[in-house]
Order: sequence, then C-alpha cells, then structure tokens
Amino acid sequence: MDKTNNKLTFKDVILEVIRVALISLAIIVPIRYYLIQPFYVKGASMEPNFYDHEYLLIDELSYRLREPQRGEVVVFRYPLDKRNFFIKRIIGLPGETVEIVDGQVIIYSDKYPEGIKLDESSYLPSEFKGKQINHSKVVLGRDEYYVLGDNRTLSLDSREFGPVKRDLIIGRVIFRGFPFYRIDLFLDPPNFNYYEQK
Repeated sequence: MDKTNNKLTFKDVILEVIRVALISLAIIVPIRYYLIQPFYVKGASMEPNFYDHEYLLIDELSYRLREPQRGEVVVFRYPLDKRNFFIKRIIGLPGETVEIVDGQVIIYSDKYPEGIKLDESSYLPSEFKGKQINHSKVVLGRDEYYVLGDNRTLSLDSREFGPVKRDLIIGRVIFRGFPFYRIDLFLDPPNFNYYEQK
C-alpha cells in the first residue's frame, strides 16, 4: 500500500490563499459596485430620521428596474460638484411642479392642476418643516426630481441647487446598520395623504 504525503508545501498554501482571495473578490466586487453601496451620513440635514455619523446601505439595483418614488430617501451626486454625494428625500416627480408656501409642500400636476398639499406628518414632525420656508414654483423636466432634506431649515437641497437629474441618483436607502440601537430597514416609502388646495 502506498502512503500519500498529506503535507502542504508553502507553495500550496500561497496558491490556496490566492484562490480564496480571487473567489471572494469575484463575489464582493459586483455586489459592492452594482447592487449595494455603503454610505456614511454627514451633517444634520436629514434629522430627525437620519443623524450625523449613521452608517447606511444603498440599494443600487432597484432604480435599474423602476423609477424612484415620492418619499424615498436617496443618495445622489451633488449637481454642482459630482465628486460629492448627498442624501435627501424625493418630494417632486418628473413632470410635476413643486411650490413651498409657509413650509407646506404643494404639488401641481396634470391630475391636480390646482395643486395638492403634501402631508408629510408620517415622517416629519412639524418643528422640522420650517414654517417660514417659502420657495417659488419649480417645473420639473421629464428626468428631474425635487429633493428636500427632512430638516428643512438646515438642508442644502433643490431649493438651492435646483432639481436633480435622474442619472445623478445612485440609489435608495434600504438599511441603517449603525448605531446598533437604531438599526432599521427602509423597504417602502412613507404613505402620503394629499389635501386639495383651498
């Protein structure tokens, strides 16, 4: 009976490490660059829903299959400096007109030519709306979205830099992983109530 030598050589160990590293990269790289991306919140513009230094995961796949929806929190490239990334909430959709009067968002569309008031109370306490905030009507193009920070008085958003083009949107927030006591999933946008203008 022949005895086989079960000892691994240094060369075998190195080849195994390389093989494991290549398989890991083949799995991780596509996920990281095409499906899910980490994002670190900087600043107070999304309080009280997202705070400074929170760690989020961004779903990059959904918007390859469908369009962004009102209420979703998205990460996008800052229109005036594409090296920077911002996190904001989608308020206005392509083809709509958005106006803010005394902190109240009003949406005009073909369906609502007289405008409807957007009820954001499901995610935005009244103290964050900024009752003194006004912004004249903005007409959105077929590939433009109007985005606002949840902390309206401290947010640099579409009121300052204008609508965000669809191709600048990276993805939507789906998970908060840190801090641990605030872990949460964000799979569906908030439900909105609409009130007709009076």
